[in-house]
Amino acid sequence: MANAFLKLGAIALVAASLAGCSSTSSSNGFGSGSAATSYAEETGQVHFTPYSGRSAVGILDKPYFISFRARNAESYGHSFIALGQLDSNGRVPYDRSGVLVPSMVEIAGFWPEGGPGLYSMGHFVPVPAGTGATDGDTEIAYLQNEMTIPLTADQYQRVSAYIHEKQRGLTLWSAVAYNCSSFNNDVAEFLGMRGVNHMLFPRNWVAAFKKANPGYETIPGVDIVG
Repeated sequence: MANAFLKLGAIALVAASLAGCSSTSSSNGFGSGSAATSYAEETGQVHFTPYSGRSAVGILDKPYFISFRARNAESYGHSFIALGQLDSNGRVPYDRSGVLVPSMVEIAGFWPEGGPGLYSMGHFVPVPAGTGATDGDTEIAYLQNEMTIPLTADQYQRVSAYIHEKQRGLTLWSAVAYNCSSFNNDVAEFLGMRGVNHMLFPRNWVAAFKKANPGYETIPGVDIVG
């Protein structure tokens, strides 16, 4: 029995060091963390142009987008998806504070609910899950990496319907068996893309995802200088 317990503990420690998403409610100790650990820190200085005030719908051939993203957190980060309308200049719409415009963008993700206790337990057994936005997902300051793909109206409607159906069926999160990057992989594969190892740190998951899917039309989710 002691050996079995030690083995389980070792598995949990490995999972804690590798698994792809944190519990991210601002009240549970695994929130958005420090804005210093940002996309800018890794690739240069982040600049963005506030959205034009108009949607690209009816203007561009591909007026929608889906963005596979990783953000900073107080634990090992979180990967998630942003999707919605581009602005009339073909940009992902941020307001002047660097926050995604809620009327144009929705967030889909997969994360453990219930605070740090259930989050820790999720490294041993499945725990209750949420599938929407978490603290920090909409703020450019916490973005670590992203791959953003423009979509036609038909592509957007199909992937949006798939995501909503998927969200309704997901109730249990596991750091090892099915975590936030597992959810991203399923959405990517629905689009005909290749998923990658869901046990990578979220920022590394996005980096590996980019390498696994060359040749796709992409747009910058933010402007990077430097």
